[in-house]
Amino acid sequence: MISKKRALIYSIILVIVTIICTSMFQITLGNKVIISKNLYELYSKYDKLLGLENVIESEYYQKVSEEDLIDGALKGLFEGLNDPYSQYYTSDEFQTLKEQTSGSFVGIGVYIGVNSENDKITIISPIEGSPAQKSGIKSGDVVVKVNGKSIESKTVDEVIKQIKGKENTTVNLTVERDGKEIDFDITRKTIVTKSVSSEVKEDNIGYLRITSFDENTYKEFKENLSNLKEKGIKGLVIDLRDNPGGLLDVCVDIADDLIGEGTIVYTKDNSGKKEYYKSDKNELDMPMAVLINGGSASASEILTAALVDNNKAIAIGETSFGKGLVQSVKGLKDGTGYKLTTAQYFTPNDNYINGKGITPKIQEKDKNKQLKLAIEYIQEEIKCREKNDITIKLPVRFKIRMWWMFKKEKFKSYYL
Repeated sequence: MISKKRALIYSIILVIVTIICTSMFQITLGNKVIISKNLYELYSKYDKLLGLENVIESEYYQKVSEEDLIDGALKGLFEGLNDPYSQYYTSDEFQTLKEQTSGSFVGIGVYIGVNSENDKITIISPIEGSPAQKSGIKSGDVVVKVNGKSIESKTVDEVIKQIKGKENTTVNLTVERDGKEIDFDITRKTIVTKSVSSEVKEDNIGYLRITSFDENTYKEFKENLSNLKEKGIKGLVIDLRDNPGGLLDVCVDIADDLIGEGTIVYTKDNSGKKEYYKSDKNELDMPMAVLINGGSASASEILTAALVDNNKAIAIGETSFGKGLVQSVKGLKDGTGYKLTTAQYFTPNDNYINGKGITPKIQEKDKNKQLKLAIEYIQEEIKCREKNDITIKLPVRFKIRMWWMFKKEKFKSYYL
């Protein structure tokens, strides 16, 4: 027997199809109706769906859940796109998705995604101070099993659902690292994410780390940057390593405060329509460097490209993750929702980085050396700017003499 709920859904579908048929595609010959081939195929598809559902309900060896079958059909609709970033969510799953951008959730504290090179579900980055990080989970770890069960053929969201659970319970995660499988027993906790932190390094150089782009990130960014400026910083290192991305509008707001007038990013939809995100004249007028690695994805790459392509900073570290796709997230009235890839994004210099990432100007694998190189670069930039300021105020004869001295000393400027 078909339920009232499902019967209503199918009735509505059939009514719509019938209206289309009778208004546009039917030809009457006596007591027969001829319909188009496309409409016949449409009827066949729905008939096939109903028929297979009846087979499952009558012959499957266990009792089936009507709600699970409907959710499965809806999930299959999105899975047919073969896009790891597009997904239909049940009400529980959609609640989890909203938690991830709100800054608080129960879990082990990792961001995961599909590596475009091998299509494997990979740890993009553990959240700082999270149970996952404390247990030893690292960026680049490939997820192999959850609680001893293989996750092969599972979607990212299905794996997330397996990893999540009630607070203070334990999950066993098996990852592949350097060709070896490693097991981790990790206790789930309430994760309250603080996405921005900062401090002053040597020679009054500010260090600002952004770990994600969620709802509170822009507010935290402004507070941290204001504190750094009050302390008299002369340059700024922006650390986006292991930052998996997040909300596009938050990333755009941050870039707008840094780069001055210019293009931050532009997107292109399936019709070729472009949408440009621009910044105003306000800028942070000081030398900057941005740190990236393989865990820097999506919004992190947008911010990096905005800074680099607008000649506001130099990138240092390792090639970024390479996610150049934009998703729209929509909630439905019954609490379910979906995430759908709706556009590609391009850097201000027209680069499409999906599957390629951003290669930094200065490449360095050692994490400690990356920060050291960034500080050294900014130190040289500060010296260069100070010397240029002095030179502007001097008579011509002194400028010529200083130029000769700089040439003799083989002075090198890294200013972009």
